[in-house]
Amino acid sequence: MRNVTIKDIARLSGVSVATVSRVINNNGRFSEETRQKVLQVIEETGYQMNFSAKSLRMNRSFTIGILVPDISNYFFADVVQQIEEKFFELGYSTIICNTARNSDKEQKYLTILESKSVDGIIVISGASEEGIEFNFEKTIPYICIDRKPKDEKNTLFISSNHYQGGFIATEKLIELGSKQPVIVLHQLLTSSSKERAKGFVDAMKKNSLYFDETVNQLILGTEQDDITQQVTDFLTKHPETDSFFTTNDILALKILKIVKTLGINIPASLKVIGFDDVPSSQYSTPTLSSIRQNTEEIARVATKSLLAFIDGDDKQQGKQILIPVELVSRESIE
Repeated sequence: MRNVTIKDIARLSGVSVATVSRVINNNGRFSEETRQKVLQVIEETGYQMNFSAKSLRMNRSFTIGILVPDISNYFFADVVQQIEEKFFELGYSTIICNTARNSDKEQKYLTILESKSVDGIIVISGASEEGIEFNFEKTIPYICIDRKPKDEKNTLFISSNHYQGGFIATEKLIELGSKQPVIVLHQLLTSSSKERAKGFVDAMKKNSLYFDETVNQLILGTEQDDITQQVTDFLTKHPETDSFFTTNDILALKILKIVKTLGINIPASLKVIGFDDVPSSQYSTPTLSSIRQNTEEIARVATKSLLAFIDGDDKQQGKQILIPVELVSRESIE
């Protein structure tokens, strides 16, 4: 059909024009059956909304900005993809900005997004440990994921419960017989890594194990450093080490490879748990146990909350939402 109008959609769907409008704009009351019926007719007829007129009428651009520090990172990429899909279903387009963990680039992207009159912004993590700064000339609703902003009162902070992840991973290792667990951290500590470390320490304390930084903590350097040598030296110096909890899966997978070359049996002599549950965890040898973040729930809450902010509902401003995590057990501990 050509030049299909909203009246045509209403007639073919067997509902009123007002109901079609509510479905298209995703507001007001209508049943899921009605929504599906209208959307099916829209798809079959190839109906195209006039977004320019709609934007002028509602004073919206129907565009969302997403700032991400590293699009190649599995966790960030997964969250971004799910957020983009949820906004697309609601009639919004997204502008995805990869900041490469660079503060200057981050601020430039914020300026660009403001100039494009986006309706809202989702910031996933941030380049600076102190948190991202927002210096908009006009008010733009925004949500922060994974790292708190400098000023929390005007936003909502959403994060996985990193402390819980560190705690349940460590307690599982202890439950399986570990007497000298070790937390493995990257030299560039983030707020999420620190929370995971707190969980590790508290799990040891709960199980009457003394935490000693020199014995129960291994901080690895950057990619340029010889990580293999660092791990080898640590195990040589502390042969009683019987388990590793790493603050991300990349470190865990590297340790699996290194330990294997040293002839140490996993999991009989050494157990390993990572964090993030990246796809490659299922294909390593042995397969890697890991803490899984609920990216679908993070995306759902972020999308719903930002839309509420855009609609003027600021009840959640200044609050924090922690999303529970879970342990996925595989061969590295079994």
